[in-house]
Amino acid sequence: MSPEKAKELESTYRVVRRSIDARQRMLKVNLTLLTDDHDQPVPIDSPIPLYTPPVFHDVHHAKQSVTIVGAGPAGLFAALTLLEQGIRPIIYERGKDVSERKKDIALLNRNEAFNPESNYCFGEGGAGTFSDGKLFSRSKKRGNMQHVMELFHYFGAPDTVLYEAHAHIGSDKLPTIIKNIRECILAHGGEIHFGQRWQIQERLPLRGKPTEGATILSIGHSAHDTYRELAAAGVALEAKGCAMGVRVEHPQALINDLFYHHQHQSVIDLVGNASYSLVTQVPPSPTRGSRKGSGVYSFCMCPGGHIVPATSEQGACVVNGMSASHRNSPYANSGIVVELHPDGRTAIEWLAYQEALEREAFQQAQGFSAPAQRLRDFVEGKASQTLPACSYLPGIVPSRLDQWLPAEIGQALQQGFRDFDRKYPGFLTNEAVILGVESRSSSPVRIVRDPETMQSLSHPWLYPCGEGAGYAGGITSSALDGIHAAEAAVKNLKI
Repeated sequence: MSPEKAKELESTYRVVRRSIDARQRMLKVNLTLLTDDHDQPVPIDSPIPLYTPPVFHDVHHAKQSVTIVGAGPAGLFAALTLLEQGIRPIIYERGKDVSERKKDIALLNRNEAFNPESNYCFGEGGAGTFSDGKLFSRSKKRGNMQHVMELFHYFGAPDTVLYEAHAHIGSDKLPTIIKNIRECILAHGGEIHFGQRWQIQERLPLRGKPTEGATILSIGHSAHDTYRELAAAGVALEAKGCAMGVRVEHPQALINDLFYHHQHQSVIDLVGNASYSLVTQVPPSPTRGSRKGSGVYSFCMCPGGHIVPATSEQGACVVNGMSASHRNSPYANSGIVVELHPDGRTAIEWLAYQEALEREAFQQAQGFSAPAQRLRDFVEGKASQTLPACSYLPGIVPSRLDQWLPAEIGQALQQGFRDFDRKYPGFLTNEAVILGVESRSSSPVRIVRDPETMQSLSHPWLYPCGEGAGYAGGITSSALDGIHAAEAAVKNLKI
């Protein structure tokens, strides 16, 4: 239906699914409406509940507790699941709560100071709190994703998270929701210890039961030091395929024209700024040292957003993207990344590959400014004499990414951008700029677990989960994996 008609129905009846079809010149909005027993649409003010609210038990005096390492989505949703089961969660988070974390992020954005324990990656809510808050997953096989959406809604997310095909909260709204989750955990008797790291060597005997009993390990994909400590403690790790590349930023108006077919601004005002999802397969290339093709695809596309500094270590440059709830900045950015494989490297060797790329990016920019190149210049192998305006607050400096990116990444990206431009002519333009490096799209390390019990293969009673364990990618899939880990721990405790 037309965007105008869709807007009318959305404001009148209960919507259970909404998506935008931009494949043709005429934009269409697909709505699924809730109907009653007589197939009549249910009004938006109907007394019919949206869902059954959760029931959290008071666990102040619970006999059983479970330790949770990390207060990202996996850890927080594991804690909520434990409360539903009457078990006390005890969370250790190396970073700060969201309010204090905002102050450290503001200093980093101004290129004034960097706190390795409190930044875009570490702290309450995890990496997703201040880097967009998109609530959708590419995977359709992970389980009851709607339950995750309902919990987010229960703690303050807008109704749209219950029905948008690509739900989004925004980095300006998500911190309040995370705070509400924290207050619920504490009010019901759970514990949260900020600024405290879980001491692996003390609490994780070699191949033994952790001193606290069941421990859910939800450390996030940027805890490189923790991976090394786990390896030293004998925890089973393995290198896994991941993706690295750059972040590209276009003027949002250009993206609207390309993907919304030059629609009038009044239509865009109804449906929101355009986003995109791009993927191509780059053939093998001897010059890249590649014997098989590589996937090149967009990741974490942020319409009306900003690029942010997402490093968790001094001396490294990492970029990511975010959007506030209204998605109304004049820029559109997305990670464009290349599939990579460890090719026989150990987990720690593969981690070192990622770190070397991030250190090189830091050296290119000499600080938390980011190395950058105009997009067409990058593809054609030319130096950019000037750079366009960019949303990245710490600033950008000209750099020959086409020369210093590893061939398996740089050359694949160049071909990928050519492919994207063939499908959407005008995408490859010097109005766009690329920043390096987008290296944290997923963890290069997997903490190996039993697929049935979810316990570490080397350490029974240790439950690795979320992005940091290598089993999820994003807020919702991490939250769901945390729920599953908590359920597995509870099942084991009751045996």
